[in-house]
Amino acid sequence: MTPHVYPEGCAFKTLDDIRGRKITVMGLGLNGGGEACVRFFLRHGAYVTVTDMKTAEQLASTINSIGMDSSLDLSHLRYVLGEHRIEDFENADCVIKNPGIKIQGNKFLAAAKAIETDISIFLHFTKAPIIAVTGSKGKSSTVSSISYGLNQAGFKCFLGGNITVSPLTFLSKTDGTTPVVLELSSWQLADLRGRKALKPKIAIITKIVPDHQNWYGDMDSYVEDKKLIYADQDEKDFTILDFDDDDYLRDCANPKSGCRCWGDFFASETKGRVLRYSKNELPADVAGAFQRNTQNATAGFVRLPSDLMSSHAKSKGLKEEQVMGNLQVPGSHMKTNVLNAGLALYLMGVAAEQAKNILGEWKGITHRLEKFHEWENPVDGRELAFFNDSCATVPEAAAAASQSFDKPVILITGGTDKGLDFIPLAKCLSREDGSRYKPVELYLLAGTGTDKLIPLLKEYNIKYQGPFDSLSLLLGILKTNLISKDANRVYGITIAGDKLPVVFSPGATSFGMFANEFDRGNKFKSLVKEIF
Repeated sequence: MTPHVYPEGCAFKTLDDIRGRKITVMGLGLNGGGEACVRFFLRHGAYVTVTDMKTAEQLASTINSIGMDSSLDLSHLRYVLGEHRIEDFENADCVIKNPGIKIQGNKFLAAAKAIETDISIFLHFTKAPIIAVTGSKGKSSTVSSISYGLNQAGFKCFLGGNITVSPLTFLSKTDGTTPVVLELSSWQLADLRGRKALKPKIAIITKIVPDHQNWYGDMDSYVEDKKLIYADQDEKDFTILDFDDDDYLRDCANPKSGCRCWGDFFASETKGRVLRYSKNELPADVAGAFQRNTQNATAGFVRLPSDLMSSHAKSKGLKEEQVMGNLQVPGSHMKTNVLNAGLALYLMGVAAEQAKNILGEWKGITHRLEKFHEWENPVDGRELAFFNDSCATVPEAAAAASQSFDKPVILITGGTDKGLDFIPLAKCLSREDGSRYKPVELYLLAGTGTDKLIPLLKEYNIKYQGPFDSLSLLLGILKTNLISKDANRVYGITIAGDKLPVVFSPGATSFGMFANEFDRGNKFKSLVKEIF
């Protein structure tokens, strides 16, 4: 299907143009994006119609939040819920589209005079330097560590986008000195095609693996949207890309000659200044950031052309500088995310030593390998540490989570299928792919994705428990097993101070069971604290 191209520019020339306009917000949702749009347009004097296929009961928390805000003129607000009406689109001066709604074949959006998103409005009116991040894995951790690092280094920095914070909430606080870090999904990028609104000072594409194939149908269409992150960059901007091998040659329908990975492919297209990142030392003629094993840990270094190296490096004749040392967050993939943060900080003028020290204090983010609870078994004194990785929505992310500790884990995985291949997860759990650890125990949460995973587990002779129709039932069985007489045989002998990780990393969605991955993670944390 041919991608939709939006007109260049914005439906509003100035923010004052919004006053008195009729705005339809399509998709209120529960993650803050729709709510932020409602607040923004009401505060700028618009008449706002909110339309959503969900009911008032389903959207109660968001509706109540808006309704209790005395600063808003609620007489300018109306709701049309449980349905869409064509007249709300035909009569609107502008429709604000939720990125999770397809424009192709949508009769309501086809009737709109103009379509914008919270991201497009923000980018049109902000003067802030943009650091934009997209990819399949590691986006949220990368943007969060960059934002944390810049704020700790003395910048007034804002974080928004796909990480559930609409940038419209802080548009008025930005100027040319306030860097903004945006996590951008492929859908959010698609909604920018043609607008000429996104020109990031720094664009980062994290690891690319198949995702949202139930939406796109093929990898090439998915990647076409990812490419929009650098579409309007020039030689004054930076494009930071993966250097390591991946499944590009397998996943791309027509691989480009001379390209062995997605990073090579993107590098061949962007007009930005290309820098690469790697888990291994980069070749001498490749500029970027890389990891190197030292005596105590894996360290991260930048090696850049002389005009990009710091004045300190130049004065000392240094060809490289260390920007990453010991980290508080687990997992090899987290090291890659933080390495990219170190490179971004360095390009923003943060001293290498300062970047290393700051990033060493970063504790990670909610729903991404988030340690939130510890429990001591009253029967044998065994200690457990619980980790919430609910934002792992692709099988590769769950595989990475299972290998993120220096020991085997109890893994809870599974959920709803979104057209993805679960072979990478099965191969990891069986160590077929060279992974270090099989799980101590594997618990499955029910769903159509789990239904695809189970035959693979049987094929690779991987034992599992479940699938369970609820987290509460699953966790109840886990606790029963942990306090049973056979616990030592299953989980190993009890060693004081040696905490056994319990990792909830679904590798799928769970929309039939939960509102979204954040609701899923919150319910997991709540149930663990209740049951354990």
